[in-house]
Amino acid sequence: MNLRLVYLATLIAAFNAAIAPLPVSAQAWPTRGITLVVPFAAGGGTDAIGRVFAERLSARLGQPVVVENRAGAASALGTAYVARAVPDGYTLLMTTNSAQVILPLTQPPASLNYATSDFAMIGLTAILPNLLIATPSLPAKSVQELVAHAKANPGKLSFASSGNGTITHLIGELFKARTQIDVVHVPYRTGVQAGPDLMEGRIQYMFDNIIWPLPLVRQGKLKALAITTLQRSKLAPDIPTVAESGVPGFEGITWLGLAAPGKTPEPVVQRLAQELAAILAEPDVIAKLASTGAEPPSTPGPQAMQTMLAADIARWKGILSEGKIDLK
Repeated sequence: MNLRLVYLATLIAAFNAAIAPLPVSAQAWPTRGITLVVPFAAGGGTDAIGRVFAERLSARLGQPVVVENRAGAASALGTAYVARAVPDGYTLLMTTNSAQVILPLTQPPASLNYATSDFAMIGLTAILPNLLIATPSLPAKSVQELVAHAKANPGKLSFASSGNGTITHLIGELFKARTQIDVVHVPYRTGVQAGPDLMEGRIQYMFDNIIWPLPLVRQGKLKALAITTLQRSKLAPDIPTVAESGVPGFEGITWLGLAAPGKTPEPVVQRLAQELAAILAEPDVIAKLASTGAEPPSTPGPQAMQTMLAADIARWKGILSEGKIDLK
C-alpha cells in the first residue's frame, strides 16, 4: 500500500511539473504583440521617438510593437497605467525624466498613483536638449535682452510648459528664479499644443525639447534664444547656451528611456536591453534621432539609466529644496 502511495505521489509530482509554466528564460518570448505606451499626445517629441523604437523593436523581436498614446496629467496617466499593467513584457513605457524624476518630487504620491520604484528600467533611448524659444514679436534677441525686457515689464510676460510639474515647467521656474524675473506660467498638455499661441504672441516664451521647435526656428516662425545644455549642441551649434548667455551653470535636459512594470521577469528586461543597445548602434536610427533633434545616450542599458535617474533625482531635489521655485 505504501508503495502504491509513493507511486501515486510520484505521478502527481510529474504531472504538476509538466503543466507548470516554464521559466521565462525558457519561453519563446515574445509570442504576441507588444504595446508601447507613450504618455503624451501623438505628434510630440516623445511620440516621434517612441515610434522609431517601436518600429525597430518589432523588426528585431518578430512581433508587432504598437504605440498607444495615453496622454494626460503631464504624463502621469499613461505612466500609472503601465505601473499597474501585468508585468509580462507585453506592456512597455517610453518614459522621461518628467515622469520618473520631476513628478514624484513635486506631486503627492496619492494623486500620482505610481512611484519610480514601480518600474524596471531597461535603458535610455535619447537625450534631448531643450530650447529657449520665443515669439517672433518679442523685442528680445538674446537671453540678456529677454531678462531685461521681463524686468522692465514685471508680471506682463508669460511662459508656457508641457504641464505643471514637468521638466519644461521646472526649467522655466529655474530660469525665473536664477534671473529674478516676474513672469506668469501657463501650462499646456504638451509643448506642441503651446506652439500656435507662442507663434501668435499670446505667450512670450517657453523651454521645450528641440524636436518640434527647431524646424519652426529655421522657418522664422519662432526665435531660438538659447539651448539648455552646458555645451552647445551639435544639432544646432549656432545657438548659444543659457549658461554662456549670462546664467552660469544653467542646465536642463530631457531624457527618454524604455521601462517596464517593476516585476517584469529579469530575462525579459535583459533581452529588451540587448535589443535596445543593438538598435541604438544602427546608423539610420542615429540619423533618425538627429532628424528629430535627439542624440543617442553615450551608454545604453539598465544600469546607465538607473545612474542617470539617481543623479537627476539628487540634482532636482537640491534645486527644489532652495525654495525659490513656485510649482502652483
